[in-house]
Amino acid sequence: MVNFVEVDFLSVESKKSGDAITLRYQLGTEMFIHVVDGGFQASGNGVAKHINDHYGRPGFIDHVVVTHSDGDHAGGLRTVLETYNVGALWMLRPWIYAEVLLPYFATYTSAARLEAQLRSAYPNLVALEEIADRRGIPIQEPFQGAKIGAFTVLAPSPSRFGQLILDSDKTPEAVESVEDGLLEEFARILKRITNFVRAAWGEEVFSTEATSRENEMSVVQYADLGRKILLTGDAGREALAEAVAYAPSAGLILPGLDMIQVPHHGSRRNVSTDLLDALLGPRLAEPVTAGSETISAIVSSAKEDEHHPRKSVVRAFAHRGALVVATEGNAVSWSHPLQQRAGWGPAVAIPYPEDQESN
Repeated sequence: MVNFVEVDFLSVESKKSGDAITLRYQLGTEMFIHVVDGGFQASGNGVAKHINDHYGRPGFIDHVVVTHSDGDHAGGLRTVLETYNVGALWMLRPWIYAEVLLPYFATYTSAARLEAQLRSAYPNLVALEEIADRRGIPIQEPFQGAKIGAFTVLAPSPSRFGQLILDSDKTPEAVESVEDGLLEEFARILKRITNFVRAAWGEEVFSTEATSRENEMSVVQYADLGRKILLTGDAGREALAEAVAYAPSAGLILPGLDMIQVPHHGSRRNVSTDLLDALLGPRLAEPVTAGSETISAIVSSAKEDEHHPRKSVVRAFAHRGALVVATEGNAVSWSHPLQQRAGWGPAVAIPYPEDQESN
């Protein structure tokens, strides 16, 4: 029997968005606290302060989950690991699979050399490993099917994770010519030039480009705590498709989510119409009236990040009856049953955009 659950999406403010999520839930007489990502290194103190202010200054955190290696997710967890006693750190470390991966790297002749290369490619994860080892915190692997308290990992599977390591831009040794570098720089400039077009209700356009291989490594977690919750990190289309396919094995019949973390701060590279149909249900014929939304969709995005969330993504979640809310300077708390906090007010939905990105 679930007494209550609260999930807090903290505000990670910089010119780039980040993710920091704290949550606690009560099952019978037992209380559990999880931290999922911690934003940038500078965000760590804020994460600890939030836990102390709202979770009764606990000395113990049951689970800390690193969804993937990016600094806007992993950085602040250094403070969490240093501040609290932690039951388990859940983290995927590419270098511990060096011996298995060695035959697939033509330029490496020893697992030790490949391990060293992979460790150098993922410094944020190495830093967390070093703290965990020093403090005696066990490190667990959050592969598909793993149980993290009340949560079940839906993705990644071990085989797909291994392939992502091989495909990552961080792992191959390559020399880039000056001309190639200039071409890539101009490509980045062009990507910043986005056109917007008026769009009718229900129209959806997403990027044809894929998200990074590191984002596709994101740990996707599901729990039914009286309401069905999906936390996605920066999961891309591959990870979400794998999660959808595995969902029945975790007891999740889709569509039917009550709360979902919008992947990758609302990027157009991470979702599609088909995936959102599978997760949330088909597009509605017309907008729902304010206050009758059936799904909470929460975006971790910074005020100064002008690229997130994308209008097309906000529209797509609204098309399926979701209340779409962004952090942007304020923490967002989702709870069941609803928990009232002094000084906290109702979350304000992002207005439905009448236009969306065309390229």
